[in-house]
Amino acid sequence: QVHFVESGGGLVQPGGSLRLSCAASGFSFDRSTIGWFRQAPGKEREGVSCISRGADHYADSVKGRFTISRDNAKNTVYLQMNSLKPEDTAVYYCATDGLLRACDSNWYKRQLNYRGQGTQVTVSS
Repeated sequence: QVHFVESGGGLVQPGGSLRLSCAASGFSFDRSTIGWFRQAPGKEREGVSCISRGADHYADSVKGRFTISRDNAKNTVYLQMNSLKPEDTAVYYCATDGLLRACDSNWYKRQLNYRGQGTQVTVSS
């Protein structure tokens, strides 16, 4: 059974940083592309970043501020978020379809059957 546990969210002031973690189990983690999504109230889901084997991708809205990484030994994906803005406020969650695919702007549109519950990130002064 696929299981994700996201952590690391919280309340941070504009300009601050947070590091999100996504611990996964129940599938071949090292042979899967994993992505981070976010959803704010009243807004559509947005693909934030994804990572495959040796490649990653970022939404334009976070490029240069966020960094995705993975530790296959720990079955964990991280999202380092710097220079946070109020518009980054959302529930962040990780997702995958359990397959190793090219990580690009089209990956976020795929049917991703597995996702976590998410962690709340609030950027406010």
